[in-house]
Amino acid sequence: MIPGFAMLVLFKIGPVFAMVISLQDYSAAQGVLGSRWVALDNYIRVFKDPYILTIVKNTLILAVLSIVVVFPLPIIFSLFLNEVRRKWVHSAVQALSFLPYFISAAVMVSITYTLLSPSYGIVNEVIVACGGTAINFMAKPSWFRPIYVILEIWQTFGYSSIIYLASMTAIDLEIYEAAEVDGANRWSKMVHVTLPSILPSVIVMLIISVGNIFTVNLDRILLMYNPSVYPTADVIQTYVYRIAFQSTGFPDYSYGTSVNVLKSLIAFALVVGVNKLAAKFAETRLF
Repeated sequence: MIPGFAMLVLFKIGPVFAMVISLQDYSAAQGVLGSRWVALDNYIRVFKDPYILTIVKNTLILAVLSIVVVFPLPIIFSLFLNEVRRKWVHSAVQALSFLPYFISAAVMVSITYTLLSPSYGIVNEVIVACGGTAINFMAKPSWFRPIYVILEIWQTFGYSSIIYLASMTAIDLEIYEAAEVDGANRWSKMVHVTLPSILPSVIVMLIISVGNIFTVNLDRILLMYNPSVYPTADVIQTYVYRIAFQSTGFPDYSYGTSVNVLKSLIAFALVVGVNKLAAKFAETRLF
């Protein structure tokens, strides 16, 4: 457990104390102890920044799409996969759906660029063959969100389905037998036995998803990122990345940290709210 605990302390708990630089005019040369204190000036800058509304809107849209579109798919997939009776088919489908989780974001985006290339991509070749005009998908702001969601589904739904399949193995078989005695078919057992039985796992995963509502896949976005798609692709993390590590001028660590702190506080409030709703309506909660 020591390596895992060390990573937790160094990369999760330790950086929490560094949030104090959001209250400073932080200088890397002077450090936390030597930098000048500015109280809440950086947070006031955040609320006065007109661009904040744009990046918050973009982040929320991607997050809502991830919850509304991406979140239900592993549940549906695991419910139907659980009904497959041939073991080799079940194992093969589960393995194939799980494999993309191990593919890096760089490889997945590279594959996407190849498939969607306006000059040699197979998608545009089909469009042209059907009489259409080639589309530069990766340079159009309107296509950024659909492509991001498709990649999110491709990479994560197989991994998430394993959690639900594991919950299904814990369901008492006598419940299914009782349902059969009552005349339930396979569809009825899936809806009235399997789904309610995995509901606690679904609620927990939903709470975790809401907690990550402002934490979109930064690696994927940066790899798909270019100035032409800024109107829809620029999110809180990319904005913080640019202002904290910008190549021109001096990096503004203090302002970037203040934006990130506010993001974390809002996400925490959402987690607490969803947790209370889960405890009230589903009798499932994390804390």
